[in-house]
Amino acid sequence: MEKVLEFLKQLGKNNNREWFNDNRKWYEESREKVLFLTDVLINEIGEFDPAVRGLLPKDCIFRIFRDVRFSKDKRPYKTNFGSFICKGGRKSMNPGYYIHIEPGGCFVAGGIYMPPSPVLKSIRSFVADHAQEFLDITNDPDFKKQFPEMYGDKLKLAPKGFPKDHAYIDLLKYKSYIYSKALKDRVVVGDDYIEEVVQLYEQLYQVNVFLYDALAE
Repeated sequence: MEKVLEFLKQLGKNNNREWFNDNRKWYEESREKVLFLTDVLINEIGEFDPAVRGLLPKDCIFRIFRDVRFSKDKRPYKTNFGSFICKGGRKSMNPGYYIHIEPGGCFVAGGIYMPPSPVLKSIRSFVADHAQEFLDITNDPDFKKQFPEMYGDKLKLAPKGFPKDHAYIDLLKYKSYIYSKALKDRVVVGDDYIEEVVQLYEQLYQVNVFLYDALAE
């Protein structure tokens, strides 16, 4: 991954089409390495989460090209690679496992990020009825050590349709149900990178099982 990180670092300094086109081969080689990593992770995750078995890496990796149509930031390229490994691929809005590769900003995550309103309402309803089960998973000492708190924005008030005095109203205010852990660049280029990431995903699996159940209701 060292060459991938170096490509992204240089892209960050030269975020323009001319440089990108001159270095397209470097980009394609980097993307192939991330696709290979994604394939390995799919196989490893499939050992404990059968929902991801048979996934194609190309259905998990995000495009490097930014959508600048409605953005003041007109830089054409992202300066990271990311893959979201979940049943049905990254566009399915299912719970899953995310890998993010960016110089100085690498991390792993699991859960479901910014789901559309109907999906979010289903999750909130399930959390409202099974809050203690969710807390038993996320307050487990081994889990808490790696993932101390849920990531993401929260509503200031109770979500529509839920009583503001619900015992676990803080859990229901989240717009995403996702946990993440930052990784040092030296971890990403190390020999134990895949093993360490898979161990983190194994812990996140229990959160995803809970979310699978929420969406099955």
